[in-house]
Amino acid sequence: MRFGLLDRFFSDMEEAWHAGLTDLAAAGLDARTASEVRRAQQEIDPDGEMERLERAGVTVLAAGHAPYPSRLGEIDDAPPLLYARGEWRAEDEWSVAVVGTRGATAYGRQATAEFARGLAATGVTVVSGLARGVDTIAHRTALDSGGRTVAALANGLDTVYPPENRHLADEIAERGALLTDYPLGTKPRADFFPRRNRILSGVSLGTLVVEGDYQSGAMITAKFATEQNRELFAVPGSIFSPQSRGPLSLIRDGATPVASANDILEALNLTQLGAQMDFGRAAPPESPDERALMRVLTRDPQHIDLVARMSGLAPSVASGTLALLELKGLVRDLGGMQFVRVREESPEYSVTDTHGTPR
Repeated sequence: MRFGLLDRFFSDMEEAWHAGLTDLAAAGLDARTASEVRRAQQEIDPDGEMERLERAGVTVLAAGHAPYPSRLGEIDDAPPLLYARGEWRAEDEWSVAVVGTRGATAYGRQATAEFARGLAATGVTVVSGLARGVDTIAHRTALDSGGRTVAALANGLDTVYPPENRHLADEIAERGALLTDYPLGTKPRADFFPRRNRILSGVSLGTLVVEGDYQSGAMITAKFATEQNRELFAVPGSIFSPQSRGPLSLIRDGATPVASANDILEALNLTQLGAQMDFGRAAPPESPDERALMRVLTRDPQHIDLVARMSGLAPSVASGTLALLELKGLVRDLGGMQFVRVREESPEYSVTDTHGTPR
C-alpha cells in the first residue's frame, strides 16, 4: 500500500529514495512512516546492498516489471519486491501450490508424491514452502520427475530453513527458484510464515492441500487462496485422522476434492498442456526448418521476429513451422508473438551444433 503511494507519486524509486519529509508527506505517507523512510535513507547504502545481493547470487524482482510473477502482482497485498535465487520463468505462470503438514502420514506422503509427479510430468511448476513433510516431498518429487519447482521462504535467501534442506534448496535454485520478500540477513520467525504463505498461493493458479489439521499452516495458505480468488483443491482422507481434518473441512466449505493430478489439470483447464507434453514425446522435430527453430528456442520467451532471424527462416515459414511444433507439444505460444520451448527433447532427438555437441 505505502509502496504504491510512492510509486504513483514519484517518477521512479530513486527519486522516492532521495525525497524529503515534505515530498514523502505529499505522496501520502503518514508522519511516522515518512520519518522511518528518512532514517532508513541515512542507514542504508543502496549500492552496498546491491553488491551484497550480487555476491549472494540473489536478484531483485520489482512488481509490475518482468520477470516478477504476474499473477502475484494481482493480489491485494502483493510484495513490492521479491528476492530470488534461481530464475522465475514465463512457464512458471502455469503453477500449482502443493502444501500440507510437516508430520505427514504414510498416506499423505504417498499422495503428495503422486500429485507432484503428475503435475511435473505435464509441465506444471510445483510450488511449495521448503518445510519438512509435504513441502519437501513435493519439491523433491518434482525435481526427480524432471520438472520445475519453486519455493517461497519466510527468511532471507542467505538462510535455509530447515537446515537439512540446504542441498534441496540449492537444487531448486538450479532448476527453479527460491523466492522471498525478506531481505538478506532475515532469520525465520514464526510470525513470518503466514505472510510467506500468501506468496505460495499468490503465484499459483490453484492450491492443493494434502494433509493438515484445522490450525495448520496449510489452512492459512488455503485461506489466502480463497481470498485471492484462486482454485482450491483438497485430498480426501480418513475421518479418523487428525491430519485429514483440514482438507475435509475445506471440502465441506466448497474446495474441490481431487484424487489425481488429472483432476487438477481438468479444473484448471490445463489438460491440453498435458496432451501436448505426451504428444511431444512421440513427435520429435523432423524437418530441417523444425530443427532450425528448435536450435534457437529456449525456455525464455522470444519474439517470433527474433526467432525467425536467428534461425535464418523467412517470417512466414517460421510462423507456420512454429504452429506445427506447438501441435507436437514442443513449443508454446505465450501470446504477443512470444514463444518458448515447452520441454527439453529426449537425447535420441536432441539437436546438435555444428561440432556435433548436443545443445
